[in-house]
Amino acid sequence: MSDLKRSLNLYDTVMLVSGSMIGSGIFIVSADMMRLLGSPFWVLVCWVLSGVITLLAALSYGELAGMMPDAGGQFIYIRRAFGKLSSFLYGWTVFTVIQTGVIAAVAVAFARFTGVLFPYFDEHHILFYLGKVSISTTQVLAVLSIVFLTYLNSLGLSKGQFIQRLFTSAKLLSLFGLILLGLVVGWSSGYWQNNMALDFKPLNPPDSGSPSLLIGAIGLALIGSLFSSDAWNNVTFIAGEIKQPQRNIPLGLIIGVSLVTLLYILANLAYFMLLPAIGSPEGLNAIEKGIAFAPNDRVGTAAMSSIFGSVSEIIMAVLIMVSTFGCNNGLILSGARLFKSMADEKLFFASGARLNKNQVPANAMWLQAFWASVLCLSGSYSALLDYCTFASLVFYIITVFALFHLRKSAPTAHRPYKALAYPVFPALYIILAAAVCINLLIYKTDNTLLGILIMALGLPVYYLFNRSKHVAQVP
Repeated sequence: MSDLKRSLNLYDTVMLVSGSMIGSGIFIVSADMMRLLGSPFWVLVCWVLSGVITLLAALSYGELAGMMPDAGGQFIYIRRAFGKLSSFLYGWTVFTVIQTGVIAAVAVAFARFTGVLFPYFDEHHILFYLGKVSISTTQVLAVLSIVFLTYLNSLGLSKGQFIQRLFTSAKLLSLFGLILLGLVVGWSSGYWQNNMALDFKPLNPPDSGSPSLLIGAIGLALIGSLFSSDAWNNVTFIAGEIKQPQRNIPLGLIIGVSLVTLLYILANLAYFMLLPAIGSPEGLNAIEKGIAFAPNDRVGTAAMSSIFGSVSEIIMAVLIMVSTFGCNNGLILSGARLFKSMADEKLFFASGARLNKNQVPANAMWLQAFWASVLCLSGSYSALLDYCTFASLVFYIITVFALFHLRKSAPTAHRPYKALAYPVFPALYIILAAAVCINLLIYKTDNTLLGILIMALGLPVYYLFNRSKHVAQVP
């Protein structure tokens, strides 16, 4: 079996980080955040806070990536610090929901916006039924996009590398251009001054009690902005194919996360310059509806309509199609490497460890594609993502704790990069992420408990993998 080849440079690393982060969220979630907070100021605070939280984690991961520049990334870090059980529970949750669920969600977003150009692809256009589950043209296109990208990436790393460079560069340039145009046009609109004068007054206040309604609303609003900023850690999964990983992974994480955070903040500034923050749900156009009541929460489309008019829907649909296609390429490319690492440790299907003739873990890639497609067709991926928002944050916290643990247990290990402002920044991340988790426990108790249940289901599966491994070793 051939080893993975190191072919990706710093530019590829930055493209993978930023390309995996930018999907469709930045064009949509600000509407729900506006309804939760009722104040553009606090919406912007949430986007800044999400960027800070993500960057604090990335700074910590940089040290771990420099210490352990191997394929599998976060799985390897947790295994070295806390053992196989903890790392398996992470890998199990990534496979069942976090990675495959995000791939499914991004694929469906791609299909939905394709429907703007080709109305045949519509969620109400049902092709057939599987029992009580209806299968629409949108779901079929989502599955086909996953299969197509998986096939391309199975042809070799160079194919995935080319797609990632092309689509991420295109969406970064397009997003920057639209932001610049929005800021220039919106400067004289007068909406900015009126929007920033709005105080905290949620349109959809949190249901259950909290010491502070504002803190509760911020915690819930952060879910959207954190989800839009997620998947930055995927670059660690593919560390085995990055040149000079001790240098390029930490740098790629810092540059990629900082770049996306800046673009997200600027995009929201453009939104609040181009549209009133709160309009009316009965409004006849984007201006009258405002950001809070943007049709189908498509804030990006509503903002651009004030510049390009009716053609803005097509412009934004193309941009989001490019964005989601490139995003899923990065997720599919990197996720398979994590599952290969699990298989190498006998904690995943044995076939997942094998490389094909193109020296990529194609079996792991197709297993990932199969389960993501099942989630697309089941229609349950969005609920599963809600369940595991908590679990995802828990594993980020555990990984940053691994940094503290390894500083004590392996003080002489080679660390070509050390986490900035250690231990203050890593500890600050743990505090902030834990606060979001507590907020989820208070306001989304059912979904949080279901997330914990999905994690816990990994325990008997871990036992089965270990049992089969021991049986196989018996003469």
